[in-house]
Amino acid sequence: MTNQEIPQSNPFALIPFGIFILLFIGSGVITGDFYLMPVLVALFIAILVALLMNRKTDFQTKVMQLSKGGGHPNIILMVIIFLLAGAFASVADGAGAVDSTVNLGLSFLPQNLLIVGLFIIGCFISISMGTSTGTIVALAPIGLGVSEQTDIGVALAMGAIVSGAMFGDNLSIISDTTIAAVRTQGTKMKDKFKANVKIVLPAAIITAIIFAVMTAGSSATLEESNPYNLLQVLPYLGVLIFAIAGANVILVLLGGIIFAGIVGLGLGEFSLLTLIELIGTGFSNMFELAMIAILLGGLVELIKQNGGIEFLLQSVTKRVNSKRGGEAGIAGLVSTVNFATANNTISIITAGPLARQISERFSIDNRRSASLLDIFSSSVQGLIPYGAQLLAVAGVAGISPVEIVPFCIYPMLIALSGIIAIAIQFPRFKTPGVVED
Repeated sequence: MTNQEIPQSNPFALIPFGIFILLFIGSGVITGDFYLMPVLVALFIAILVALLMNRKTDFQTKVMQLSKGGGHPNIILMVIIFLLAGAFASVADGAGAVDSTVNLGLSFLPQNLLIVGLFIIGCFISISMGTSTGTIVALAPIGLGVSEQTDIGVALAMGAIVSGAMFGDNLSIISDTTIAAVRTQGTKMKDKFKANVKIVLPAAIITAIIFAVMTAGSSATLEESNPYNLLQVLPYLGVLIFAIAGANVILVLLGGIIFAGIVGLGLGEFSLLTLIELIGTGFSNMFELAMIAILLGGLVELIKQNGGIEFLLQSVTKRVNSKRGGEAGIAGLVSTVNFATANNTISIITAGPLARQISERFSIDNRRSASLLDIFSSSVQGLIPYGAQLLAVAGVAGISPVEIVPFCIYPMLIALSGIIAIAIQFPRFKTPGVVED
């Protein structure tokens, strides 16, 4: 990238993002009603402010920058996943899969392990599919069903699902965040995984224990029979099996829609016309989320072009002067960018090149720098209420994403694990990381 292509550092470029946060979260904190300000309205106001800034650039160019950001391949792929996941959730629900799956769980699992089970299933699906958003939207209807048929709060159930989803988002070898971290740091996938899992596995185990303790006294409100049909459970089981097999997330969701449709038709739960309507309803349920992802991507691009991201990069790294400081700088760098972009893949791609420079300067193993990038971006992504993951799960649950944040235990603990790993320099490497061009 030439100097002309690098935007000049400008803290004022972050004003639109500050306005968005103030309107979306601040209004809820002040009034106590997080539904008072629709997220799309807050986001659109922030975009208008960004478009009116930087008079050196003509309005048409800024509109094109907005379009470029919203049309980024990662954003469009995310939108497609949202739509397919929404359709699968809708068709599976219409086929009776949600009720049967919940009742099956209530029949065989101790009630105080239902949330632990949701967390563990989320871990398996996400590490196999390589996507947290697909995992979340596929499991959210089950979590909602568990909440409705027990005395477990819906926010707690959704927090367990987000926690499980972020486990795989951080570790999966086919996750775009993992791929971005490995490629920007020039290391091998298996080496990054080995370094990463040593840091976050204790956090996952402790998360399961915490969820078990939190739901120890839970009780079901269903009749003792808890009726279920194994055929109706098969769509979710099929998605799980193909996800574990490492199939592409889009193919997994397409297959899930077809499978759930066949089961529903076969059992007489709906007609072919109703099946088509259910798919359309699933798409419609994700329209707002898709628009949020597109508009937020556009806002981030405007902030970047105006120098806001460059300001963040310089601010986080200017006081780095030691190996531990370098590692803390990498963690702070990707976390700050993630707060601003609400996309952990984009944050890794943005912060990655500078993180590699820091690693080379302070002799930080590239396996470690890749792990830190992935750990802290996943932590932030699983906690910000305006991120795709929490927005998606909140949309299914019908509650504010802010209500779910306190129950996103795993994202909190992996940040703590990452901080401890930096402080005690764990794990230690006997040989330098393998560099790949």
